[in-house]
Amino acid sequence: MNPINESISNKEEVIDLVFYFNIVRSVKWQILGFSTIVTLLTIMVTLTIIPKYVATSTLLIEAEQAKAVSFQEIYGLDSNKKEYYQTQFEVIKSDSIAREVISKLDLKNHKDFIAKPSAISEVKEAIKSYLPFLNKKEATEHSAEEQAEREMLGLLAAFKSRLSVSPIRKTQLVRVSFESSDPKLAALVANTVGEVYIESQMRAKMGVTQEASNWLNSRLSKLRSQLDESELRLQNFREDQQLVDIEGIAGLATQELEQISQQLVIARNEKNNLESINRVISEYGNNNLELLGSMPEITSHQVVQNVKREVVIVERKLSDLSEVYGPKHPKIISAKAELATVRNNLNKQIKGLVTGIEKELNRVTRTVSALERDLVKIRAEYQDITRKETKYNQLKREVETNRNIFNTFLSRSKETEVTSDFSSAAARFTDRAYPPKDPAKPNKKLIVVLAFVASFGFAVVMSFIFDALNDTVKTKNDVEGKLAQRMLGLLPNVPIPKKSVFPIHAYLDDNYRRFAESVRTFRTSLLLTQLERNHKVIAVTSSSPGEGKTTTSANLAMSLAQMGKVLLIDADLRKPSIAKRFDIPVFHPGLSNLIIGTEQFSECVHVDGQSGVAIMPSGQIPGNPLELLSSSRFNEVLDVLKTKYDHIIIDTPPTQAVSDALVISQSADSVIYVVKSDVTRINPIKAGIERLFESKAHVAGIVLNKVDMSKSKDEHSHGYYDYYDYSQKPEQPTS
Repeated sequence: MNPINESISNKEEVIDLVFYFNIVRSVKWQILGFSTIVTLLTIMVTLTIIPKYVATSTLLIEAEQAKAVSFQEIYGLDSNKKEYYQTQFEVIKSDSIAREVISKLDLKNHKDFIAKPSAISEVKEAIKSYLPFLNKKEATEHSAEEQAEREMLGLLAAFKSRLSVSPIRKTQLVRVSFESSDPKLAALVANTVGEVYIESQMRAKMGVTQEASNWLNSRLSKLRSQLDESELRLQNFREDQQLVDIEGIAGLATQELEQISQQLVIARNEKNNLESINRVISEYGNNNLELLGSMPEITSHQVVQNVKREVVIVERKLSDLSEVYGPKHPKIISAKAELATVRNNLNKQIKGLVTGIEKELNRVTRTVSALERDLVKIRAEYQDITRKETKYNQLKREVETNRNIFNTFLSRSKETEVTSDFSSAAARFTDRAYPPKDPAKPNKKLIVVLAFVASFGFAVVMSFIFDALNDTVKTKNDVEGKLAQRMLGLLPNVPIPKKSVFPIHAYLDDNYRRFAESVRTFRTSLLLTQLERNHKVIAVTSSSPGEGKTTTSANLAMSLAQMGKVLLIDADLRKPSIAKRFDIPVFHPGLSNLIIGTEQFSECVHVDGQSGVAIMPSGQIPGNPLELLSSSRFNEVLDVLKTKYDHIIIDTPPTQAVSDALVISQSADSVIYVVKSDVTRINPIKAGIERLFESKAHVAGIVLNKVDMSKSKDEHSHGYYDYYDYSQKPEQPTS
């Protein structure tokens, strides 16, 4: 991961933890109170619980010996498999073992197994006693045996609920535990269960051994007769077929068949070649020696090649002599005679080869026919041998199978005779149970601790749930997700003494650097998001009074005054507050006077000497403020003021109180909506914004005011914190 991204991710995680920590811290006394009450109740309940003791014995489940394996094989068991041990564990927990233990120890008379009436049953009996008509149901009568069986079923349920059988992984050991309020009884039952299991398994093995012995003896006589019959059939077949070495005979037949097949393939290839040559000779004719001499099969013969070589030599000799002598010269005549002799010899050789090819074809044809007859004969002999071999092998396998089965049963029978009166134990104790000194449950300390931890965790989770159900606006995600509006900035909550007012010039005060930086961030965001609009008249409003819209308007005006001429107008003609905040006399003329025309512009404006912001208070409070703001005179005043100032900030009344803000928003270039963090609910905010939209106002965005920075996990808060450290003056080195 990128180190920068990793550091940012870690920082976000820290901020999340701080946020949740602050939620817990805000309700810490409620959480601790709830946890304390639950813990005290738990202590009271645990003191009334009867302690339970658990005693444990350990058994070793023996793997079956070789002699026993034979019996298990007969009955389909395998002690080397996991299923064997699982079966033994279930046998220990079975009802038969439990019944025997209950009867042996007479547990029905022990106090742990004597049924005590529950509170619910006592209430039912009391109700029936007061309401006799509820007892009209006839009681069912049971026989003594049925009643005893019903009692035993109840004892079994109670017994098995307290019995625990748990194997130790990857071993042959199993723990048998029993729970009781009497430690001696717990140890006695744990040991008795193991003893009863061992005795029952030994009895079962003795019965299995005796049954296996009887069954083996009855089967042995039948197997002996089957073996004798199969051996007799094999011997009779061998004598009838006069077989000595069937495997050797089959091997010789196979070898002879392969040899004849190979010879037949070679002879057929040779026959095909000769037949093709003979067909060409028949096409050319036996007397057409010139064409026959051009056949590759003829010209490739060594004798023909030698004669042709002599013809070439004589022809070259005649050619050389013809250049020197005339046609009648004795040497020429002698050479021609020699050439004729050589050519005659060549023709003679070609005729001999043609005749030889015909004879060779006849011989090869006879050879192929003879080999085919021999192949048919040998195949018939081979098939007969294989049939005999197959039958022989079947009889032989039957004899071997019967002999193996007979030997196995004979061996098992002898083992059974020797061991029929003895059977080793299926299990043995490695550790017997002893009465425990300390109770196994309840672990009162652990219960109390868990109750405190669980109640504390539950209270913490509920505090998170209540915080999540809080439908106020606290972060940028709430603004963008729940309100679907742009987040222009946030103003931190600055702690101030009780019965004091937040200073209106906090933006210019060095003691409020963090607040001033948040205002600058808000101003920058506002200007950057409105670059494409004529952004001179800005109205500031909120849902209800007390959300800080006047403070926001004043500080926004101060921040914009550093970039140009700014006019701050108090348009709340019902409950004005700007004049009081800036120490302007109440009788100072203002907006209402200017609209009515009773005063001049210069008389209605007050310049703040500390910030340089021009302030127009509300002036005289009129009786009809809405009609005054809705008049054309108000728009004319704004048009004149636009020519004199770079920005005009209008502080308006809340949207939910009156409709003045809706009227003013129609004349403003944009509207800033102030929301008090973690106080103002979402529905009033949505209603106010919706009313502005219905008035066709342009809402620039939301300003989140009085944000508790210790709880905020908004990314806007990073700049708020960072500025404080970055803007500090460096320390001067000391001499």
